[in-house]
Amino acid sequence: MLKRVLIANRGEIAVRVIDACQSLGIETVLAVSQADRDTMGAKRADRVVCIGPAASALSYLNPALLCQAALSTGCDGLHPGYGFLSEKYELVKLCEDNHLKFVGPSSDAIRRVGNKLEARVAAEAAGVPVVPGSGLVATAAEAAAFASRIGYPVMLKAASGGGGRGVFVAHEVAEIEASFERASTEARASFGDGSLYMERFIGNARHIEVQVFGDDFGAALHLGERDCSIQRRYQKVVEEGPGYVLPERVRARLYKAALDLVRYLGYVNAGTVEFLYDADTEDFFFMEMNARVQVEHPVTELITGVDIVQEQLRIASGMPISLRQEDVAINGHSIECRINAEQPRDGFMPRPGRITRWSPPQGPGIRIDSHCYKGYLVPPYYDSMIAKLLVHAPDRASAVKAMLHALEDFEVEGIETNIDFHRFVMRHPDYIAGQVNTRWLETTLLAAYQDK
Repeated sequence: MLKRVLIANRGEIAVRVIDACQSLGIETVLAVSQADRDTMGAKRADRVVCIGPAASALSYLNPALLCQAALSTGCDGLHPGYGFLSEKYELVKLCEDNHLKFVGPSSDAIRRVGNKLEARVAAEAAGVPVVPGSGLVATAAEAAAFASRIGYPVMLKAASGGGGRGVFVAHEVAEIEASFERASTEARASFGDGSLYMERFIGNARHIEVQVFGDDFGAALHLGERDCSIQRRYQKVVEEGPGYVLPERVRARLYKAALDLVRYLGYVNAGTVEFLYDADTEDFFFMEMNARVQVEHPVTELITGVDIVQEQLRIASGMPISLRQEDVAINGHSIECRINAEQPRDGFMPRPGRITRWSPPQGPGIRIDSHCYKGYLVPPYYDSMIAKLLVHAPDRASAVKAMLHALEDFEVEGIETNIDFHRFVMRHPDYIAGQVNTRWLETTLLAAYQDK
């Protein structure tokens, strides 16, 4: 087992990893910026090391600083959490070169799935269906020529990165010309790579992802799927599991496709294989593979009883996956709402500030993952998420009701949040009936919310 792990992240995921480490008897060192010296993670970690100023580029996004912080504090492992450098080849390679165990896949696996075009190639080689698309398109003219061959609408997508950045939909050639340079510039600013490719746009799509694991002994396992279709600007807002719209015959094929890719890559540790599911045709297509723990991993933990972060740490320590596929059972339904310090009525603009009241809901079937507390100053430098609220119930209808009650009991003062927005989602008849897709929030819900 690893002895001491540097947590190269912040916020709720830092607290989550600290708790998992301490449950396994692993010492923790938390890397913090100057803005994060007083976080809950800093209070819980065995040791804290400041790695630089508040600006992410000078702290959490500097691979050399993080590797040096781990080595100088005697760590034998590094957990990257999600976001920041969690899927960056440079950090993983630095860890490997310095005999520091990266709690995640190898640098080769990161390289192969970190670029979406390379990941598409790997998926096709593994026999996994992919959305009809192009290779790199260097100019708007190239993009327009390709779109004319496969038909509109199409998506321009950044070859590197994720989180919805560098992604634009075009319904006609004029929209390609208007958005090509913008997409490339956004991708370059976000990921240091302005390369773009194209895919056919699927109108009535659900976003379904399969939680997977691989180990050093050749084993591969899935923990079921999550439905992450409630999105704004390609960023997930509400996640749930299992994927309640999938016919069983499709679900079985989906699991097989995800595990075929894991085995083809020789992938080790936790990952998520993400698919677009065409609700009209019941076809599914590979989108990308996230080579890290996901924000929404607690959804799967609640319906399977498996601690995903502990499993990550065991596999990184050289142990086999601790359970067999036949041991995995899906129990009930879980929903996660991302609670952000933001104002939905003002374009979801962040609202940092000091929390003067923090009273999250409590009770059976409720889980809160957060780094916040009364008196905490939400900084303006990072992502605005302040908590993940989850519920677990026997079925989806019960879970929706439980989430609405939990949101009504969640009291935060001193800052603005999106809690009221989530209440609106849970009350909407389309959501209750499950009649949604990846475009529903932006095309239907937002206008209704602004008018209420």
